[in-house]
Amino acid sequence: MPACRPLPWCWLLPLTARPNLDRSPLDRPQRCDVAVVGAGIAGLTAAALLAGEGLEVVLLEAHSQSGGCAGTFRRGPYTFDVGATQVAGLESGGIHRRLFDHFGLDLPAATRLDPGCSVQLAGEREPIRLWRDPERWRAERRRQFPGSERFWDLCAALHGSNWAFAGRDPVLPPRNGWDLAQLLQAIRPATLASGLASLATVADLLSVSGCGGDGRLRRFLDLQLKLYSQEPADRTAALYGATVLAMAQGPQGLWHLEGSMQDLSRALEQALAAAGGAIHCNHRLMGLRPIPGGGWSLDGLQGRLGADGHGGGQGGEPFRLDAREVVLTLPPQALKGLLGDAMPRGYDRRISGFGDPSGALVFYGAAPREDLVQDLGLHGQLEWADPGNLFVSISREGDGRAPAGQATVIASVFTAARPWFGLDRASYQARKAQALRGIQAGLTELLGIEPQQFLHQELATPRGFARWTGRPFGFVGGLGQQPDRFGPFGLASRTPLPGLWLCGDGIHPGEGTAGVSLCALMVARQLLAGRGRALRLKAN
Repeated sequence: MPACRPLPWCWLLPLTARPNLDRSPLDRPQRCDVAVVGAGIAGLTAAALLAGEGLEVVLLEAHSQSGGCAGTFRRGPYTFDVGATQVAGLESGGIHRRLFDHFGLDLPAATRLDPGCSVQLAGEREPIRLWRDPERWRAERRRQFPGSERFWDLCAALHGSNWAFAGRDPVLPPRNGWDLAQLLQAIRPATLASGLASLATVADLLSVSGCGGDGRLRRFLDLQLKLYSQEPADRTAALYGATVLAMAQGPQGLWHLEGSMQDLSRALEQALAAAGGAIHCNHRLMGLRPIPGGGWSLDGLQGRLGADGHGGGQGGEPFRLDAREVVLTLPPQALKGLLGDAMPRGYDRRISGFGDPSGALVFYGAAPREDLVQDLGLHGQLEWADPGNLFVSISREGDGRAPAGQATVIASVFTAARPWFGLDRASYQARKAQALRGIQAGLTELLGIEPQQFLHQELATPRGFARWTGRPFGFVGGLGQQPDRFGPFGLASRTPLPGLWLCGDGIHPGEGTAGVSLCALMVARQLLAGRGRALRLKAN
């Protein structure tokens, strides 16, 4: 398979070296039909789909392995998922199931999460458990939030309409006649009814259902929504939030991958290899130039990333690739630096108006399993002040992430990314130590474990994510899903520049492996339609 040769890294180590690797550098100008930039789940999916339709596809990745924020690294006997720790879309009809059926691959081994998450509010001891069974979850929320059923029923109605709509593969937002036709064919009367809430927030749904004064429910919703939309209830689009709040329940539900999250990207690598596509790792894009007469020239550096996430570390040899079309999975905020004067002014103003995505602080630890609270399930949330609310993931016994009787513990916190850059060494280390102490205190509160009980612990900051992903300032999570940025009001995959496409967590329908996979399918369909071809997913 066209996996990537691992190189030493200053803070994270790749999972494994794999045989039959494509190590070929772009040491001379080359041409291809489509260049895909970024080998996370979005880029791998888009590249595999397009290569499967007979296009010559080259996938560029700044890091030494694929996966991006859904990748994996090792520390001694421990395997850590870098960012994403749970998966949606493996169920029948889910996007990962549809794609893997299309590629003729078996899904990675996974177990259903039940509960999908246990949420502990500040000052409380009993968590709120998001059970997979809808009736059990209904009983839980009636007990936890009495009088809130009108709100949950309204969310369920919106989610049902949204889910059916998404399954018909609409294109959002539309930018030409073909896009509009795909959108219209996916609309049903229920879609039009739910569209009345397209400018509403989740907080508006609370008010309409008579729950606007329930402060405890609002705190719970803010925790859940910030995890997936980067925004609280009063800034999360109602249509997005309604689906997010239902994702832990069947028939959809959340899943825990056995082995590691890297299994998902490895399988997509197989699909790309089978279609004849190529991955070039340690190749960071530095500039995009339109070619007179059509197409794009991609200029970059081959070699490991520098300490700030930019090229120019070991190696740093220039490369050039010409492509008829480019699919860019980097944050949209990277466009200005790549395009320079070719960036349309109005487009630049719009993207600048979105502001920065979040950065992340992520604690990676390992501990004796018996030292951890046992009744939370594998995922928990804690309402926490310093350095912020925690999302915690614990490995399952026997899933390969830790030796028998031990568990990996991953705790993540969203943070402003830019302030972590430009600090001198002493200031950076002091800030990092303070954040580590805050997370350790939160883990004591949630899991009952003291810092000295950990067998391994380290903290990654936005600086580390810049090195790992090559994203500017280590941005993660895409754009906040506010009403004026979601669905028909969001940033389109079809840019104003012909042949340049955006894909990933900044484009509809948002973050998560399922969301970016849906986006990759949409972009592949749009690109192929421009060539007079239709992409239809196969089914087993």
